[in-house]
Amino acid sequence: MTDHDQEFQGAFFAVEIDGVNLAFFTGCTGLSMEFEVMEHPYVNAAGTKTTTKIPGRAKYGEVVLKRGLTPDTALSDWFKEVVDAAGATPYKTGSIVVMDRTMAEVARFSLLNMWPSKLSVSDLSASSDEVMVEELTMQHELIDWT
Repeated sequence: MTDHDQEFQGAFFAVEIDGVNLAFFTGCTGLSMEFEVMEHPYVNAAGTKTTTKIPGRAKYGEVVLKRGLTPDTALSDWFKEVVDAAGATPYKTGSIVVMDRTMAEVARFSLLNMWPSKLSVSDLSASSDEVMVEELTMQHELIDWT
């Protein structure tokens, strides 16, 4: 394995919201983008009816972050801010920042107009000694993948 291969192992990443390094998380899913596929019927030069596929509206996956439960209330405060909003949704801008083993930035996924749609913690059980996990699901309008 070369040094370049090690840069993108995906083990080291942080979350920034409005430019503030919020926290390190242990898991992140949903960094995806795709186009809706539209079929466009037409008649070609030979007079034959055919269909071509063209890109439609862009869609972005919901981002789910996981970490061990901490006493930090930044995520629940943000969720409450959205719940309490009397007018427009209080969108935020943020990034998932991937780092190499020296903690140098190697990739950035910037998310525009984010808001939390779900915040949860793992189930409680007196018979378990597993670490409690906090999970945040975020919606957003755009990913800028740099």
